[in-house]
Amino acid sequence: MNVAAVGFAVATAAGMLSAVTALVVPQRVRSAVVGAGMAFTGLAGVTAGTAALAGQSFSLALPAFLPLSGVSFTMDALGGLFVAVTGGVAVATGIYGISYARHGLDSRLVQAVFPVFVVAMLLVPVASSVGTLLVCWELMALTSLLLVLAEHRRRPNVASAGRWYAVMTHLGFVTILIGLLLLAGHATSDSFPALREASAHLSPATAGLVFVLTLAGFASKAGIVPLHAWLPRAHPEAPSHVSALMSAAMVNLGVYGIVRVGSDLLGGGPRWWWLLVLALGALSAVYGILQAAMGTDLKRLLGYSTTENMGLVLVGVGAAGLFAASGDHMLAALALAAALLHVIGHAAFKTLLFLAAGSVLHATGSRDLDTLGGLRATMPVTTAAFGWGALAGSALPPGTAFVSEWLLLQALIHGLPASGVATAIAMPLAVAAVALTAGLAVATFVKAFGVGFLARPRSTAAENAHESPPTMLAGMGVAAVACAVLALVPALVLPGVAAAASVVSGSAHPAVAGLVTLRLADVAGSLSPLMLTLTLLAAVLVAAGAVRLVAARRARRAARLWDCGAGPMSARMEYTATSFAEPLQRVFDNVVQPETDIDVTHHRESAYLVQAVEYRRRVPDRIERRLYEPVLAALDSWGQAGRRLATGSVHRYLGYGFYTVCGLLLLLAVTR
Repeated sequence: MNVAAVGFAVATAAGMLSAVTALVVPQRVRSAVVGAGMAFTGLAGVTAGTAALAGQSFSLALPAFLPLSGVSFTMDALGGLFVAVTGGVAVATGIYGISYARHGLDSRLVQAVFPVFVVAMLLVPVASSVGTLLVCWELMALTSLLLVLAEHRRRPNVASAGRWYAVMTHLGFVTILIGLLLLAGHATSDSFPALREASAHLSPATAGLVFVLTLAGFASKAGIVPLHAWLPRAHPEAPSHVSALMSAAMVNLGVYGIVRVGSDLLGGGPRWWWLLVLALGALSAVYGILQAAMGTDLKRLLGYSTTENMGLVLVGVGAAGLFAASGDHMLAALALAAALLHVIGHAAFKTLLFLAAGSVLHATGSRDLDTLGGLRATMPVTTAAFGWGALAGSALPPGTAFVSEWLLLQALIHGLPASGVATAIAMPLAVAAVALTAGLAVATFVKAFGVGFLARPRSTAAENAHESPPTMLAGMGVAAVACAVLALVPALVLPGVAAAASVVSGSAHPAVAGLVTLRLADVAGSLSPLMLTLTLLAAVLVAAGAVRLVAARRARRAARLWDCGAGPMSARMEYTATSFAEPLQRVFDNVVQPETDIDVTHHRESAYLVQAVEYRRRVPDRIERRLYEPVLAALDSWGQAGRRLATGSVHRYLGYGFYTVCGLLLLLAVTR
């Protein structure tokens, strides 16, 4: 029996059945039925993707389903990896949404669109023709847009975020459409096998144009700088379980598109393609984590963290393309395996973090870290979940991201002796970018966890917070278990990752082997995440035991903590997210260019006595300000000019047409 085919058919059918069921069942059971259906859909997707990674595959052609091209699907190991990741995220978010969606998100439309969004994401990695891919891609974009707008009546910022997302995602779709149609125009059909055959006969200029156009569209979906402007807007405003799906599953498909088109359909290409990918990845990683380190909105911070992690993935993809172009297929396989492993790890810990952030929002109604704090006492499970997710995303052992970033650094460092001046310059810069990103990620998540969950509550809402319902905690638990497995025994998924990487890397042998100790092939390097974790745990226990032993020999005495003579400490004396990030802001002041505003109010009786001081700091998106604001201003001016032309006079409109026709006739007379 072909488990991949059966599992994928069951996942698709279960998802569409959940959508239809959401339209007919009563409201009181709607979220439970849809949530359970989504969990089952995700589980079937994980089964199908895992079977594809184990070597199974299937193909399906429905020529009469769509005009001109029909519909065709093929699942290989590369597509199976992304199907499995999407299915795993759907399991956690489906369980989580059973309770979360009951608070104003259980309308028929929202609940019906949610399963269709998941099915669309499952279909994209198995599409095997241009027409099929474009239809599934657009279905994914439209359904995700509707979900982003789910709470537009509650918050005015949702509409603005929806407009940004709609414009950016459809501009990206247009560039993908043009690029793939340009490639299909040189092939006998729009099927992927025909495109692979035609790409061998393309001129370098045509192939480069196709790659750049598709790179722009897919990078926009992945949230890569400078096409990231929609991501920190849409992810915070979407419902939290939708944010988890978008950040942990949907953005991955942008990476899939780059790998599928650049490495598979176009056959690899020259070095400058992959230098461009590597440069965009390094820029996105550093810029994204800088913006996250300065942020105070919890979900916006996680959105910028997604840009950072997708940047790291593209660093691995770009390095793999460089090594493959140089003929070093083993290093290419190692770099691509690191990138794909980071895709899996990021999906796990970002799902956990967004679900935990949704739990905080559900309990307090706030995403502002400066008004939170003290949640450890009232929300212990959510606090533990967010803490584990923060460790998983901090690139520290035993975190989930540690292994993938270690593999990425190994690939970059061993690639230093590779031939070519460009590679010799790019590799050290990439290593520096990854190292800087790792350090800033630690500071970012220490800020988010320490300020948001520890110390004393800084608002009434934080003080009166309550723990989330059991299904929300269960959804977080699924993601937490996935993070633990990937952190301690990543070797369980490495054979599948190696199979997916071999589809495009050209290497038949896995770049990483071993069950407990990971050993690199053809290069020196080994790591045992499980033994490293046990060693760290033993060191902590020994240190804690030594402290308790020393303390037990001394008599205890109760004394008030030193408070500098100012009296008992209050919540106003604690670090906020703003003050915590201030030292980093000073270091990177020329990069982030923060805006600071201080208002001093004096007493009426005397200008020398201060009544109140109000401090406000905002860290704008510098790329957005330098790139998008001038474009928007030009479009606005164009629109104002268009209003002056459109006066409502029929005679003027007829004159426009007359002069246009005369101008065309003159042009034809001159040119012919």
